[in-house]
Amino acid sequence: MTGNKWWIVVLLMGYAAIGHFNRVGISVAGDEMFIPKLGIPETRMGWVYTAFLIVYTIGMLPGGWLIDRIGSARALTLFGLMMGTFVVLTGVLGWVTNTPESLWIGLLVIRGLAGVCNAPLHPAAAHVVSDVMPYNRRASANGMITAGALVGIACCYPGFGWLMDSLTWPWAFVASGSMLIAFSLLWHHFALPALPHPRASTSVTDEVISTVDTTSTTDESNSAGAWSLLRQRNLWLLTLSYAAYGYFQYLFFYWMGYYFKEVLQVPDVQARWASFWIMLAMGAGMAIGGRSTDIACDLLGTMSGRRAIVLLGMGLGAVFGVIAVNVTGLTNVALCLAVSMGATGMVEGVFWTTATDIGGKSRGLSGAFMNTGGNAGGLISPVLTPIMAAQIGWSGSIVVACVISAVGGLVWFLIKPPSSS
Repeated sequence: MTGNKWWIVVLLMGYAAIGHFNRVGISVAGDEMFIPKLGIPETRMGWVYTAFLIVYTIGMLPGGWLIDRIGSARALTLFGLMMGTFVVLTGVLGWVTNTPESLWIGLLVIRGLAGVCNAPLHPAAAHVVSDVMPYNRRASANGMITAGALVGIACCYPGFGWLMDSLTWPWAFVASGSMLIAFSLLWHHFALPALPHPRASTSVTDEVISTVDTTSTTDESNSAGAWSLLRQRNLWLLTLSYAAYGYFQYLFFYWMGYYFKEVLQVPDVQARWASFWIMLAMGAGMAIGGRSTDIACDLLGTMSGRRAIVLLGMGLGAVFGVIAVNVTGLTNVALCLAVSMGATGMVEGVFWTTATDIGGKSRGLSGAFMNTGGNAGGLISPVLTPIMAAQIGWSGSIVVACVISAVGGLVWFLIKPPSSS
């Protein structure tokens, strides 16, 4: 299973793109429809975003356990079918009610349930990479897949906006969700026969010593052995750093469009395209960062190479984020945010590759644990950002996120290299 499987990576890029298009569409509808036209207050809309993330975070560890039990291909099929269904139901809600109170309650319930459906996406994708890719190409593959997610997010701003303009917002959700359901069936048809059943899988990860912890549980296949990996110090530090990264990232996922339109008073169409290019820059950063990680590891050693990419990416991301809120003009702000998000995106492949290295045969669970931390940071951001903005302004709340991201990068100094390096 370690031959040329780049076609699976490309398929996963598309799956991640469509999945995140559906995930972020709610924020486009929030910025342009739910808040200004249907009367849902900003803080209440923030709770809709956070409800998704709370349930997503709670479901992450059970989702990781499920991946290791039924296999990544089946888990990803379930993700697409279930998430697509709840996106369709978001549109159906618009035909049932349009009063602010009942609409808000309905969105809380539907988006909360959608959250648990999303739990397998990234841990399962990283699991697939460990199954099929050579060891020195896994950061590149993980970077490409997460880049696909950012392409989906980038396209969501103009794309979902166009769907709402052309079809009305309920039909936009129905069309978007149906597209995800269709892709999940395509994935099931092509990928399931090409991937091993979890009980028969011997991945590249299982054939090497963990690159970040000499106490890896790679050889433990029972349930108790799988859960014992959660006692590993490096996994906790990795998760803490990813939580800081998540706080920074999710602020822009959910509030960037609103920041452009309502704070900077940018017209809707220009705000959509500015958001598009910024997210596309982050996706490019993820792809470049993944390949750069593999090169840096070849030159500097595994841990030193990964640490260098994290410090560079999260450091530059924080610096340019601060610069962005201190310049004027849409072009200058968008350019600085594009550099900030692109630099920060460079670290995504590092995190997922390191998490699966730690997990070994339980890499679904270890990836899910790290992502739980990332979303613990991420779920705070959508609801806390408008609250902080009311006290210190939107620029201040963005600066706070930049500082948190920079501190998260410094955590990598505490992650111990293996004794064999």
